[in-house]
Amino acid sequence: MTSVLIVDDELFIVELYRDILQLRGYKIVGTAFDGEEAVRKYSSNSEKPDVVIMDHRMPVMNGVQATREIIKMNPKQKVIFVSADVMVEKEAREAGAIDFLPKPFRMDDLIEKMQKVSAQ
Repeated sequence: MTSVLIVDDELFIVELYRDILQLRGYKIVGTAFDGEEAVRKYSSNSEKPDVVIMDHRMPVMNGVQATREIIKMNPKQKVIFVSADVMVEKEAREAGAIDFLPKPFRMDDLIEKMQKVSAQ
């Protein structure tokens, strides 16, 4: 079972991702509502997620910064970056994101990305 950490500052989005992913058989090992919380939870959790779903625009620390910090801790961590700002894709990939999903997207698109990244 693929484990997931969901990072987004919108509670509705976190709950939507969580519910859909759990229905599809993914294990949610944590959620965070800003980049700093994501880094803190990632570093303190003994069970590292197989995949991190990372939003871009968040308070305290944005997704690019959080991705960099997580990748420093684990260079092999798989991060799917999601953002309405397609201009940030290059920066997200340079920070270590393995894939990018532009918002808005269909939940089937997220599941497809999860399957692809999980198989890598």
